[in-house]
Amino acid sequence: MKNAVRLQVKSDFVKYMKAGNPLINKDAIKNSDALKVEGTIIDLYDEKNQFLAKGYYGKQNKGRGWVLSRNQHEVIDQAFFEKKIRRALEERHFLFEDPDTTAFRVFNGEGDGIGGLTIDYYDGYFVMSWYSEGIYHFKEAVTQSLTNLIEFKGLYEKKRFDVKGTYIEDDDFVVGERANFPLIVKENGIRFAIYLNDGAMVGVFLDQRDVRKTIRDKYARGKTVLNTFSYTGAFSVAAALGGAAKTTSVDLANRSKAKTIEQFSVNGLDYEAHDIIVEDVFHYFKYAVRKNLLFDMVILDPPSFARSKKHTFSAGKDYPDLLKQAIAITEKNGMIVASSNCSTFGMNKFKGFIEKAFHESGETYEILEEFSLPQDFKTIKEFKEGNYLKVVFIKKQS
Repeated sequence: MKNAVRLQVKSDFVKYMKAGNPLINKDAIKNSDALKVEGTIIDLYDEKNQFLAKGYYGKQNKGRGWVLSRNQHEVIDQAFFEKKIRRALEERHFLFEDPDTTAFRVFNGEGDGIGGLTIDYYDGYFVMSWYSEGIYHFKEAVTQSLTNLIEFKGLYEKKRFDVKGTYIEDDDFVVGERANFPLIVKENGIRFAIYLNDGAMVGVFLDQRDVRKTIRDKYARGKTVLNTFSYTGAFSVAAALGGAAKTTSVDLANRSKAKTIEQFSVNGLDYEAHDIIVEDVFHYFKYAVRKNLLFDMVILDPPSFARSKKHTFSAGKDYPDLLKQAIAITEKNGMIVASSNCSTFGMNKFKGFIEKAFHESGETYEILEEFSLPQDFKTIKEFKEGNYLKVVFIKKQS
């Protein structure tokens, strides 16, 4: 691969880079005018010309690339990528051997040593997600590594970048055989209909695997469940399989209803016994209050940022108010499953949101369980933002 470009890191950023943080911040580079082409290998030095790290240049949010190695002499080539991916595959062997789970993450970006790249597995098919033009430069090396290391039916990809930072619509198929859709995968025995060629999202968020299992196995039986921002209804399906008396799924997207019906159907569940509603969640909260509706369990898993005609939601600012609306329609001794995938705050701040919402609602609560990312979503302590998922099971006390 090409010769490395030498870059100087500003003194303010040297400490966190030496501490192992793999993200190359856009403000960290002194001679940033030397960065021309994404995918370029870069060598990072401090102002005393001491070597810090080797990485690649790629624009991703506030980042300008990721550290790949702390070894000045390491070559970033096909063998480098294959070594990283081999180790990741070996660490997920327990999932490959689980007949009840055929969808999971096999490579989780900086957690597995290559920021900007994730690879997910769906019953014989792999999906590579690229988060910058810089990492996309190494597509051939990653594809060849997977080909060398493991048998697969086919490879797909998701380009999660463009000048506006949005998903690039394209034919996502790369190599092998094309899947027949829907592709039915399993997660702890729950079946999900998956579409690998249908935009940025395939039909289920794999990072919530442990949470869905907990809802099904421990808390759903006999309960009335409201699932807000429900997407394809995965939490509703888990609750129904766990014996919920009834689930209500609410999402603003028109396609959510057909997708949720499909997920119920592939699990042999009667979707007509449940409510599937296309509506702004905030409108539904007001409706539920007017109709004196109360639920035994309310699931809150909003996007980090969402906009509708009348509402704009930002998790870092608006989550306490969202929780207050959920508290108002949760039965005494009922449960709220509060979730956020926003990477700008951690679990302690999230618990502060919970405390604030219950205090302002004049209610008391008990935290029953907490979850972060499952084992296959590997993270590193040096990059806390990578461990973005926060889920808290909260009991509203009588």
